[in-house]
Amino acid sequence: MNNSSYETVIGLEVHAQLLTETKIFCSCKPEYGADPNTRICPVCMGLPGALPVLNRESVTMAIMMGLALRCDIAAVSEFSRKNYFYPDCPKNYQISMYDKPLCKNGFVEIETDNGPRNIRIERIHLEDDAGKMSHETGKDSLVDFNRCGVPLIEIVSRPDIRTGLEAVKYLVRVQQILRYLGICDGNLEEGSMRCDVNISLRPAGSTELGTKTEIKNLNSFKAIEKGVEFEVERQRRVLEEGGSIEQVTNLWDADSGRLVMMRSKEEANDYRYFPEPDLLPLEVDGEWIDGVRDMIPELPLEKERRFREEYMLSNYDSGVLCAEKGIADYFEIVAESTGLAKKSANWVMREIMRALKNLGCAIETFPVEPEKLAGLIALVEDGIISGSAGQDVFAEMIKSGADPKEVVKKLGLEQISDSSELENMVDSIIAAHPEEGERYREGKKKLLGFFVGQVMRESRGKANPELARNILIKKLGS
Repeated sequence: MNNSSYETVIGLEVHAQLLTETKIFCSCKPEYGADPNTRICPVCMGLPGALPVLNRESVTMAIMMGLALRCDIAAVSEFSRKNYFYPDCPKNYQISMYDKPLCKNGFVEIETDNGPRNIRIERIHLEDDAGKMSHETGKDSLVDFNRCGVPLIEIVSRPDIRTGLEAVKYLVRVQQILRYLGICDGNLEEGSMRCDVNISLRPAGSTELGTKTEIKNLNSFKAIEKGVEFEVERQRRVLEEGGSIEQVTNLWDADSGRLVMMRSKEEANDYRYFPEPDLLPLEVDGEWIDGVRDMIPELPLEKERRFREEYMLSNYDSGVLCAEKGIADYFEIVAESTGLAKKSANWVMREIMRALKNLGCAIETFPVEPEKLAGLIALVEDGIISGSAGQDVFAEMIKSGADPKEVVKKLGLEQISDSSELENMVDSIIAAHPEEGERYREGKKKLLGFFVGQVMRESRGKANPELARNILIKKLGS
């Protein structure tokens, strides 16, 4: 939110759990939903004498994200200890990267009302996650250490974002890229992707940054936008009343729609960073980087642009289809099979996405394969079945996963396109409704819809509506 007096400045810190086979410094499985404190060992619990061993897969995934965001990859980076005391951190420090991160100086492109704009990336670094606290009302607080040692990348943006909506657009794009790369599921509600927002206001036209506050506990895009709007308005009121902003960390309370102060914001020196003594500097050579670059698939923004050029889709259609890689891949198979990109896009965006929502499943487990949907579209386009019959066939395909031709035969939905059969049907209907026929000839042309409806009812929806319409016009006109 901007006004004539102040400019909003927002920077985001995104933490993404990597989908590695084991944790970052030990062989424990990073399994979400396991029984509490059953996926731990001396290393991730920080017991005396336990030594960390770096997971190479986590480094590869971090490099992949760095390359996807056009970052420079450091030949040598270094892990540091970030010291803090909290019940969910059994080591009393986090192994992170401080002044020598793995990736630096990238950007994320977002769409704004004024066209595309780049949000600069300051750094991407690796670190291990802490445990998870749960607070029972009126009872004890409990700690599950299963999450300790799960590999994270932290993606830190420059303070280039100006509104809550821009923050959401940036996060959506980051989430899409993580999922396209297959390195994080990006689930905000489960906490596999988490976001901290830093917000400050400064006089319009100024280049100096104001005092920032931080918001944590944002687990949905709606919460992020609302939280930013709330804090911007709060800071604006404080400044307009002559007050000063205190550097604090706030929590977002979704139930009340308000911010709750958690603690005074720490500075870097509060964490007493120093190089991790149990890990050597991380060296990444050009061969490793080139190998990772070859693993990067077509990313969402590139795919959207290709869909617009290759399939002549609108910005909206390409954006919807490319939001999830699985949906985009499904659409491409359908479009290539039918040769009808726009009609394929409509079926995927309307029928497929509606069915996915109703079933609560992912496209990867959807019972109607893309080749079968293409076959259904062909039956409708070739006039074998009507559009309404196509909906019935699709519903049956979802239940059984059967081939569309088999379903059409089973349900007896093959469209009547025999002219002589339809002419006989039309003659009978006109004879049964002489008054309506006379009114049509007197100029009440809207009655044609009535007669088409009678044909469709008589044929139980199996008549080719366009052919029936043409026959009716000819017969009624005579």
